[in-house]
Amino acid sequence: MPAPEQFVLRSTLTSPFGRKVRMAAEALNLSDRIELVPADPRDERDTLRKQNPLGKMPCLMLSDGTPIYDSGVIIEYLDQLAGGGKLLPAGGLARIKALTLARLADGITEAAILVIYEGRYREAHQASDIWLKHQRRKILRALAAFEAAPPNPAATDIVAIGLSCALSYLDWRKAVDWRPQFPRLVAWLDAFASHEPAFDATRAPRT
Repeated sequence: MPAPEQFVLRSTLTSPFGRKVRMAAEALNLSDRIELVPADPRDERDTLRKQNPLGKMPCLMLSDGTPIYDSGVIIEYLDQLAGGGKLLPAGGLARIKALTLARLADGITEAAILVIYEGRYREAHQASDIWLKHQRRKILRALAAFEAAPPNPAATDIVAIGLSCALSYLDWRKAVDWRPQFPRLVAWLDAFASHEPAFDATRAPRT
């Protein structure tokens, strides 16, 4: 029997979207088949730009050189590799609903990153308060939707993985002070972290 295919994940330990993929791989018992190779999206010499023309991570490289991106697509591929139907429903409306909520969770992270980048890549006098308020309102609306109907904390799926990574990123980068406003999500994150070992296994060192 041939050895299982090995993969390279272009990402970093601190990327919230890379963490999504690493958490999915842990939950699916596929992490031993994935080698993490750090990527720097800002480095024009980094081969990431050839692997993903957008220069964005994470990017999963198959053994034949085929790239797969973004994090949601990679997780779908890993789920299929593990037999299917483990992190998201195999088909039907249930699958569409799961993917919709997963995108909502990703939207929290995307908006938070834009808030951080506004301060990182612009001088203080160039930062747009209108833009920052726009992004923070996106985050708060999405959090309110999840607060009204949190996922099952005892189920590890594409929605829970994305939401837990989004909330952890907010805790780290402080794009919004979310915890006082959303107590059900605080409780949900605590419960999910206790339920799913991959949550702690994929924590990045905070510097």
